[in-house]
Amino acid sequence: MPAKAPNIPRNAADKLVALGNRIRAQRKGMQINATTLAEAAGMSRVTLHRIEKGEASVTMGAYLNALAALGLDFGIIEEVDSGRPPDDLEGLIPARIHLADYPQLKKLAWQVQGVDALTPSEALSIYTNNWRHLDAKALQPHEQQLIDALQLGLGEKIGGDV
Repeated sequence: MPAKAPNIPRNAADKLVALGNRIRAQRKGMQINATTLAEAAGMSRVTLHRIEKGEASVTMGAYLNALAALGLDFGIIEEVDSGRPPDDLEGLIPARIHLADYPQLKKLAWQVQGVDALTPSEALSIYTNNWRHLDAKALQPHEQQLIDALQLGLGEKIGGDV
């Protein structure tokens, strides 16, 4: 049984409904069914349904997992400063990551239908959420370089060491 929704101001409740609508619209726009997205985000289909309705009793972490699985973010969280100037990262991370060029990423991105290229944040999210399914022995050097660049450039550690 879901937790009882807290008493929150109407304005905040409206924003959760709008966020849920945005998540649902993105999922449908990417032609991903609810079960597939829920699995990719590490939650049940019922929890995803509650998120898409904008229920306040769903944890913020669940909302963030759904956003990450779709390659979305709030756009209000500042990037983590890695201590390196942005120029140092130029050329390391392509603007669009073509699945055909990265065999392991292509296998991990099975839930993304009709897409042949991803943004760096989408690729990082797929690597992170599906790391346990990656065949580390089959990683080609250029794909390992991509993983290293994504971790460095986007400031998130992926899975275990490869």
